Amino acid sequence: MMYHAQSFAENGFVTDLIGYGGSKPIPALERLPKLRLHYLPEPPNITRKLPFILAAPIKVLHQIISVLVVLVVLIKVPPEFILVQNPPSIPTLLLVQFVGKIRGCKVIIDWHNLGYSILALKAGKNHPLVQIAKWFEKTFGQKAYAHLFVTKAMKVRLVEEWNLQGKKVVLHDRPPRHFHHASSQETHELFQRLRPSLLAQPSLHDFLSPSSPPYSTPFTRIAPPTIKSRPPTPINSTQAPSPANYLLSTSPTISRNMHSPLGTPRVELSEEPTYHEIHLPALRRDRPALVVSSTSWTPDEDFSILLEALSIYELRAQQLEPQLPKMLVVVTGKGPLRDKYMKEINELQKKWVWVRCVSLWLEAEDYPILLGSADLGVCLHSSSSALDLPMKVVDMFGCGLPVCALKFDCLHELVRDGVNGLVFSDASQLAGQLEELLTSFPDSPKLKDLAESLKSPTTSPHLHSIKAVVEDENEENDGVTWVWTNWEENWGRVMRPLILNDINL
Repeated sequence: MMYHAQSFAENGFVTDLIGYGGSKPIPALERLPKLRLHYLPEPPNITRKLPFILAAPIKVLHQIISVLVVLVVLIKVPPEFILVQNPPSIPTLLLVQFVGKIRGCKVIIDWHNLGYSILALKAGKNHPLVQIAKWFEKTFGQKAYAHLFVTKAMKVRLVEEWNLQGKKVVLHDRPPRHFHHASSQETHELFQRLRPSLLAQPSLHDFLSPSSPPYSTPFTRIAPPTIKSRPPTPINSTQAPSPANYLLSTSPTISRNMHSPLGTPRVELSEEPTYHEIHLPALRRDRPALVVSSTSWTPDEDFSILLEALSIYELRAQQLEPQLPKMLVVVTGKGPLRDKYMKEINELQKKWVWVRCVSLWLEAEDYPILLGSADLGVCLHSSSSALDLPMKVVDMFGCGLPVCALKFDCLHELVRDGVNGLVFSDASQLAGQLEELLTSFPDSPKLKDLAESLKSPTTSPHLHSIKAVVEDENEENDGVTWVWTNWEENWGRVMRPLILNDINL
């Protein structure tokens, strides 16, 4: 939703972004003059201590009041569009429909998942509250100016089963343009910033390779300057050597081919240039394999799968030493199950030698650099509706990071098994994929092939790269026509005509 807000503002719309605080907005939102942030107050603390059946109505009433105050009172000029992401469904779908009617706004619903399916994870799919939530979502989501769908499968199902009214387009999630594979310099600077966080992890004290900031980190190292008599001659002799990586100094020399009148050697001070070549940071070959898993720590992501896979990898690394590397798994994100699983992890890794797993919270500007510095991503998203796609994988692909992803029905719209990642069904299969991809690290051929497929089609020899236009008419991909672009290009191609009414969708 922050990316949506940025795109609206950059296309000339005065844009109000409404949401809860708790994390820092992306930097672009703070720089755009046409964008205003409205923070909703958190629900009363008492709701955290009450059972769900009592806390839910209080939260809903609190949300109704706080959202209406912003939409009706604080935003004085009626907006042309109200864009709402679903879920959450209750009460937001009702509120935006109500405000749209009384203020003459066009409502756009961004269908990212189904709210009732998430509630079913907690209460069971046959629970009366789940059935009420499904009715609510269908009733107040049926009519809108436009519907955006994160997958083709979601569009097909909701149009058929719920008879959605309005314009209907598929808007696959894409990363913004600043998501990219990190340079060794960016990786070096990132792990210097993360040094305090890593030092605060007791499990890492004897695990990571020694480092001496600012010249080295556990993953990068700067070689000492090399003294040269002259900079290297460029292949193109018409080009002057770039002085960017050189420092010039001079030193005295003694000349003995001339004598003073008394026959003693004459000492002459001449300025002979000496060039000190300054090296950029490089990745260390003794670094651990860096694996990243982004999670919301919720029931729709079974983190126990990763725990079991790491335990299997630990045993295999002991058996195959030194074919498999040490592996550091960094789990990002916040959520209700974090403390439970991290307690289990810390008990397990007391006996581990080859594997460590830590949980870190990163600032918005550091998150893409971590993804771009990692060797492999792991996605445990199972989708409560089996109709949405994990945004975390979109971010990873934008940073050139291959993934191992848990299989579900429409995952093929994003992850092509064996092309840009691998798909697993259980912990044993995931452990096998980790072993396959990390054997002979950092020169793992299979891992390099997957990373190569994520490069742009102009530089990659793989014509089936997902950044090219892919048209698959086979049964597996269900005729998906897929254009891989960054967020800005994709938004301009799909959303700009929709909101400016340039074409009839």
